[in-house]
Amino acid sequence: MKRVGVREFRDHATGYLSGDEVLAIERHGQTIGFHIPTAAGREESLAQALERLEETVRRVLVETGLSENELSRLYDLTEAVPGRPRRRRAVA
Repeated sequence: MKRVGVREFRDHATGYLSGDEVLAIERHGQTIGFHIPTAAGREESLAQALERLEETVRRVLVETGLSENELSRLYDLTEAVPGRPRRRRAVA
């Protein structure tokens, strides 16, 4: 899995999105998301795509030492990102 900064991903999104490499997208050294491409130009079933996702999650857990619960909490938008203060919503 390749790690790229968010600006790098933004600046080269077309190339990354047309590729087939799994990416960990980082901001200030913290992973903020993943790009897991589907099989561009190939036939891939939903089951195969889910198998690829499962394998990627397993690798992320091994590489980061996170538990499944810790990883899932990173994607819970109701909680603050660890190490970052929670933003207050603007009142209109």
